[in-house]
Amino acid sequence: MVSEVQDPSGDGKQRSVWLIAGESSGDLYGAGIAEAMRKSDPSLRIAGMGGVRMREAGVDILVDSSELGVIGVVEVLGSLFKFIRILFFLIRQARKERPEAVVLIDYPGFNIRFARLLWRSGIPVIWYISPQVWVWRKSNIPKYVRYCRKMIVIFPFEQEFWADTGMDAEFAGHPLLDIVRQRTDPALQRDPKRVLILPGSRKSEISRLLVPFMEAAAILKKQHPDWTFAVSAPREKTYRDLEDILADHVRRHPDSDWPEVELTCRKTAYWMQIASAAFAASGTVTVESAIAGLPLTVAYRLNPGTFLLARLIIRKLYRGFFTMVNIILNRCAFEEFLQFQVTPEALADSLEKIMPGGSRRETVLRDMEDLRAALKSGSGSALERAARIILETAGLAGNSRS
Repeated sequence: MVSEVQDPSGDGKQRSVWLIAGESSGDLYGAGIAEAMRKSDPSLRIAGMGGVRMREAGVDILVDSSELGVIGVVEVLGSLFKFIRILFFLIRQARKERPEAVVLIDYPGFNIRFARLLWRSGIPVIWYISPQVWVWRKSNIPKYVRYCRKMIVIFPFEQEFWADTGMDAEFAGHPLLDIVRQRTDPALQRDPKRVLILPGSRKSEISRLLVPFMEAAAILKKQHPDWTFAVSAPREKTYRDLEDILADHVRRHPDSDWPEVELTCRKTAYWMQIASAAFAASGTVTVESAIAGLPLTVAYRLNPGTFLLARLIIRKLYRGFFTMVNIILNRCAFEEFLQFQVTPEALADSLEKIMPGGSRRETVLRDMEDLRAALKSGSGSALERAARIILETAGLAGNSRS
């Protein structure tokens, strides 16, 4: 149960802000925001839904986000009861505590429904990390405008998009700028002969991309026998999926020319500082890599039905690009390959150009510098800026000690 704690403010209620995160990335960002808000106002109560990182940051976890399991698309009928139970538990607690604001961190399938309940209860809603309604489900835009008092965005073009809808939106900078900086070890140096392979986190991604990435690695190994390769998994389940696919390939193709790879788990930040270039599935990892200064060759494969829709969206809305780095810069910084373009030969040729001494290496390094500049919003920390916006919107800036 949520408990009220008396404070010396005289109104008998401790000031509080809730953070709601349903995924591991949201848990990470929520922890950073909680720490920044606590620095600003040590007396502030911070509660909500999250995971280990938010708990370690001092957030009172009312619901462990791991309980949501696979929920991301609420139409998954097997998870619907759990989804509803958690949703209504949280709104009951919010109505009792009545926090100054509830910050919804990404996770739109769950959070848009929670936003509606909060709005109907008169509890201010702040959304952190814009849902990509500028691509999918534009019909939901009026809901966000109605339910949310503030939209805090992490990409510069999103502020203008939301402003055109009437939403009060503010660009805070990308939180990965803070996170990559914190993880960076100045003692590490890049290995000019090391290639990293980042085939994604979901099994569907891995099953479509690991094979062409490994076949491209085989081509490069023949051309550069002293090059070495590492495959990085973001979590244990992904690691097991990668192990299974690699082992299955060896069983079926005992004479395979795939090079030996170092398969690791939860060491992506390390490898991003060690490798000189990487193959990567399209996704957040492309932005993280660019911030870390790691040039990429990006690929993605979809099932045929989804691909037809995705191609139309890319042509009309994404300026012809599907990699976020290229969309932000409005140019091809990271060469990208979609669907039938994903061939071992094309991938190998592209990556060779961005390795040390390659024809595109210096251009890509400059592009990544431009991206880092574009993702900043003024000086200082993006997470601290987001925390300040939250406190101001919640009417708590006057309690700040910084």
